[in-house]
Amino acid sequence: MKDGWLALRKRHPRTQMAAKHTARLAISVDCISSAAAQSALAQAAEAIRSGGTVAFPTETVYGLGANALDAAAVKGIFLAKQRPAWDPMIVHIADRAMLVQVAVRFPGNAQQKIDALMDQFWPGPLTLLLPKQPAVPSIVTAGRELVGVRMPAHPVALALIAKARVPIAAPSANRFGHTSPTTAQHVLEDLDGRIDIVLDTGPAWCGVESTVIEVRDHETILYRPGAIPAEEIESIAGPVILYRTATSSVTPPQPPESLPSPGVDMRHYAPNACVIPLEMNGNTGTDGQARWLRAVQEQSQGARKIGILLPANWPLPEGFAGIHFAWGRWEDDRELAQRLFAGLRTLDAMGAEVILCPLPPDSGMGAAIRDRLLKAARKE
Repeated sequence: MKDGWLALRKRHPRTQMAAKHTARLAISVDCISSAAAQSALAQAAEAIRSGGTVAFPTETVYGLGANALDAAAVKGIFLAKQRPAWDPMIVHIADRAMLVQVAVRFPGNAQQKIDALMDQFWPGPLTLLLPKQPAVPSIVTAGRELVGVRMPAHPVALALIAKARVPIAAPSANRFGHTSPTTAQHVLEDLDGRIDIVLDTGPAWCGVESTVIEVRDHETILYRPGAIPAEEIESIAGPVILYRTATSSVTPPQPPESLPSPGVDMRHYAPNACVIPLEMNGNTGTDGQARWLRAVQEQSQGARKIGILLPANWPLPEGFAGIHFAWGRWEDDRELAQRLFAGLRTLDAMGAEVILCPLPPDSGMGAAIRDRLLKAARKE
């Protein structure tokens, strides 16, 4: 048995979770040196060292963390999230010195490119798939020999990892397959009573998860578009190729043995409502907005309650009886990304049965937004 991974695969995690009291500890990023902040960080770090689970902010979304070198602690993440064992996790480190605890260096040209990417984007929302150290339990990587590693840019995340003195494995802090959390309240909506602590610093800055890549000698595989656009990676590491699964539009009927990377599950980020993306093809002029209005009108014909992720200054049909979330300026893909998951959760909470959303162009942060919306729209 490999570090609990095979054992976890054999049973469903729904029945394995005992109720806990989840402590919500507020920290002001501007006062991280205060006695109150240091006390909260010390309490969270002790929970990590003791095998507990702590939800904490990163610049992307809130993560659910445990000691990455403790298989039993990592199992607690799987149980809290009801996460299948075939889905690997990302390991978070506080500095480059900690990297040697979890990963070994690639030979040749690939390592030179990896070093350049780390110099440019760490700390920050870039996850690199690297050969794992034997000390990393197989449960973290779903039995694979590569481990996803990143150094977050959020000062509270870095302080927590440094205080815990261990690398922290952390997927997003939500029930598996649900919409990712960008506030502590989102975390509690999914995981209250299932985890030990949530550190609350307010909304996440980026709003979508990290970019996940595997650097090879002659190319880089992009497993998950994220907060660092592929164009910026390509300028340093050369050609970037988007990973595509063998399946097309639906989740496979049988679970995979393991996924090659975090973030490639076919259906993910999903609210309770049915998500319907609308392809705009970059056209937001008169023709594009006329098509948008027709799509909203068509969806409004039935009895279902319609919710809309509505870009600023976009029209709604006359007499529209549904609800909408003020998404942000269409031309500002970073604003759209930062408000994406909050918008999906808000419309869900307001009772939307269908969420209609325009798809931004497939470039910059738009690629990450499209990835999340298209996966949220997939059927079970």
